[in-house]
Amino acid sequence: MTTGNMEEWGIAPEDVKNATEVLKEGRMFLTSLPSGEIPGDNPGELGLYFHDTRFLNSHEIKLAGSKPLLLSGGTRDSHYAQIELTNRELATGPRILPLQTVHLRISRVLRDSFYQRLRLINFTNCPVDLELGITLGADFLDIFEVRGLLRPCCGKMLEPDVFQRGIRFWYQGLDGKQRLTEVRFSRPPDRVQVNGIQAHMAFTFHLAPRVKHYLFMQVTPRVLESGSSCSLTTNDMGKTFYSASRELVEDYRRWSEKCTRFTSDNEIFNEMIRFGITDLRSLTTHYPGWGYIVEAGIPWYGAPFGRDALITAWQTLLLNPDMARSTLKFLAALQGKQKDPWREERPGKIPHEIRFGEMASAGEVPHTPYFGSVDSTLWFIILLAEYYRWTGDRQFLSDMAPALNAALQWCTLYGDLDGDGFIEYIKESERGLVNQGWKDSWDGVVDRRGEIPRGPVALVEVQAYYYLALRRAAGLVRTLGNKAGADGLEERSKELRHRFIEQFWAPEEKFAAFALDGQKQKVLCTVSNPGHCLFTGILPEEKAAQVARRLFAADMYSGWGIRTMSAREFPYNPMSYHNGSVWPHDNVIIALGLRRYGMLDELLKMADGLYRAAAFFPYHRLPELFCGFTRRGAVGPVRFPTACDPQAWAVGAVFLLLQTLLGIQCRGRNLHVERPVLPEWLNDIAINNLRAGGGEVDLEFARRRGRTYCSVTRREGEVRVVIEP
Repeated sequence: MTTGNMEEWGIAPEDVKNATEVLKEGRMFLTSLPSGEIPGDNPGELGLYFHDTRFLNSHEIKLAGSKPLLLSGGTRDSHYAQIELTNRELATGPRILPLQTVHLRISRVLRDSFYQRLRLINFTNCPVDLELGITLGADFLDIFEVRGLLRPCCGKMLEPDVFQRGIRFWYQGLDGKQRLTEVRFSRPPDRVQVNGIQAHMAFTFHLAPRVKHYLFMQVTPRVLESGSSCSLTTNDMGKTFYSASRELVEDYRRWSEKCTRFTSDNEIFNEMIRFGITDLRSLTTHYPGWGYIVEAGIPWYGAPFGRDALITAWQTLLLNPDMARSTLKFLAALQGKQKDPWREERPGKIPHEIRFGEMASAGEVPHTPYFGSVDSTLWFIILLAEYYRWTGDRQFLSDMAPALNAALQWCTLYGDLDGDGFIEYIKESERGLVNQGWKDSWDGVVDRRGEIPRGPVALVEVQAYYYLALRRAAGLVRTLGNKAGADGLEERSKELRHRFIEQFWAPEEKFAAFALDGQKQKVLCTVSNPGHCLFTGILPEEKAAQVARRLFAADMYSGWGIRTMSAREFPYNPMSYHNGSVWPHDNVIIALGLRRYGMLDELLKMADGLYRAAAFFPYHRLPELFCGFTRRGAVGPVRFPTACDPQAWAVGAVFLLLQTLLGIQCRGRNLHVERPVLPEWLNDIAINNLRAGGGEVDLEFARRRGRTYCSVTRREGEVRVVIEP
């Protein structure tokens, strides 16, 4: 899920901070150190972003010229940050202010702007005069530049303008647009010093003992078309901070009420679920004319990504099927209409990524949108079918019929590049991706010598997705009244399965090949990709069992999860992006396949590893990926330095894993619960307000004496619950 590999583009681990806090709302997000600071010399990802541009690259706070000490900090419900700071020992005039006698609390929310409230309290017995300094800066870098992509020329930084209660930073882009960062305070600063793209504001406070003193700040990023004007914001910032906070609380409450509720006897797992629900709300963004979509992840992928949004919506049908509906509608509106090699667009193809920064607007990158994803179109078909199976929404299926037909036509006319019945890719665009499956970093697809195969490349998991897409599309087409078309799709799926086993299976490996290269030679390397074949059913049972056994061998299973590549392979590196790391979403897709073939012991082993890993990460949130080092003793998994967190399909993985453990599937009006299993760390779980099959149900699961039992405690509407112990 990259727009090019970060190592290729210059992001070095030393540029990325060890720990960050993230706030996101709509098309704006903020990344800072746990102290709330965005250092002025920050070469990494920290900052305030809007429309794929960094509108603040510096935000430092000092008390009497000294950095405050961090006491604690964190994010509540994915939308409200609170940071507790105190003073060092300070000289304030003739007096010495002792250590830890002034408390500074920073509260932050994002709405239409970045709102910040600073609260100061003096806990000495004497009044204190204290200067609060705030340094701000705006570099207006495009997200591609932040990630290390060099540009031959850039736009022009304009002179900041200072007004009574704040400052404006300006930038004239090569796309003809002006970008500005407007900073306003609730009171005028006592002193302002501007130095290039940075400004220092000083505020003097007379702190009476134990009296609360406040300073509000509002930062508003704006993008102006050529020739347009912009007036100053004039709202009351104190009221706006509180109203923005209240509105967000209400928005999150409404979102949670639309979601399935989960309650278990394990508080850590409850926390994982709770943060997962609020993270999905924070990542979901509205785009006028297209609708809502869950963005891929922060900081690098705060944008619509076709594959990521489709997989996330598929993972979370148990939680809220509305996400699938809005995702399908959004991507159908952007479905390819023409042949465009620069953007790798083809009729019927589902886009990979859309960007809105200066470089996209100026035509320096093809992301307007860019279509370089070989499997997004297949996932579109799969999700549409699963959504229909889950909801029975016939009207929506009819509305999506043209997009479905166009996607199926893409498969045969453009996806199969050489007419052999497989779906392949090859890079077309100068600024496109070399590899276009989910492992889309520059070295994400290699043979066991570490060489990148020549294209067109047919990936193993893509053919499995294609097989499932054909089978599911046959059901949809039959529902829409085209029996002959459905029969043809089923026949194609059977032919594909036969050719797949014949050409991708490597008997000497007892495993499937990673891919076929442009000469139709097997690309051999032991990777996790064949595990994705399991949930599609493309493999016979014997071969599926061989794949599963290989994935759980010591060189593939780290103890926390299945590695993306075997530790025995020459290109293996546990710290690489795709060649030895552990990806939660990758593991959970494999887990669903384990369930399909009845491998419940392996499923429980995987669930245990991922749960134990999550317990070591902040907020018990699984990140995009982590390093593939072997689990040892009580030490936790090793963090991957440039992983997105939160990241959509890592968040969604928790819900699909739970659904897989409980054996829940919806088929029309029937909600099936097949051989549920609960891990040893989960004895009881209640699921309420589960929407499926045209109704709503409440279920309770309990593990007793090694067996898991399910009971239906409420059922409304047309849905039937079928429990198969």
